[in-house]
Amino acid sequence: MKPNREHAVFAFGLPASSGSYRLKRVLECALGGMLLVLCLPLMAVTAIVVWVSLGSPLFFTQSRAGSGMRVFTVAKFRTMTDARGPDGALLQDQMRQTAATSLLRRLRFDELPQLLSVLAGDMSIVGPRPLPLATVVSFGDLGRLRSLVAPGMTGWAQVNGNTLLSDEEKIALDLWYVAHASAWLDVRILLLTLKTIVLGERVNEVHLKIAKDFLLRHSCGQQPRGKMR
Repeated sequence: MKPNREHAVFAFGLPASSGSYRLKRVLECALGGMLLVLCLPLMAVTAIVVWVSLGSPLFFTQSRAGSGMRVFTVAKFRTMTDARGPDGALLQDQMRQTAATSLLRRLRFDELPQLLSVLAGDMSIVGPRPLPLATVVSFGDLGRLRSLVAPGMTGWAQVNGNTLLSDEEKIALDLWYVAHASAWLDVRILLLTLKTIVLGERVNEVHLKIAKDFLLRHSCGQQPRGKMR
């Protein structure tokens, strides 16, 4: 049976609060709209860099799972080519980037178009990374619990290691966030995002251990079976 919000939050031991959700939605719409206006010149520069480095198309779009596993289309500036090896498989991400587009990814400028998804209500500014529906479904109950909140442009996993983490570590951090989501935690994640952009990705072993212990206590031994991308 697919758990609803109340069932899953009860399993985490937290009260549901529609009032808190509505307040977060109002605040992130205001912040998202302001950031979109302020970042328009930066997005124009990013578009030029992508055009010079990779040509068209400028954007990469893909269907992703949102809150309640509802599918929506996410857009990012394209930062990789479609280069393939002799076997026809796509090359590793690092081999399909240029120096310029690698910097865009490092600074997260490629994700700025996702502000439109925030304003549309498909994403939050803070939340688990949006993943393909098949990936989320493959996580079973853990995937459904992860989808209790809208995916975000940045999140707890992204500021605690991101690409340096295994899939199991990422979902542990995501589920810890779902169970402890608050306005203060979101502000903390935004500040840590700025720190990560400046200093680079680093694994926070303390936060990771807390999340792993939390998942072990609440998942009855379940482990994610999908592949995060």
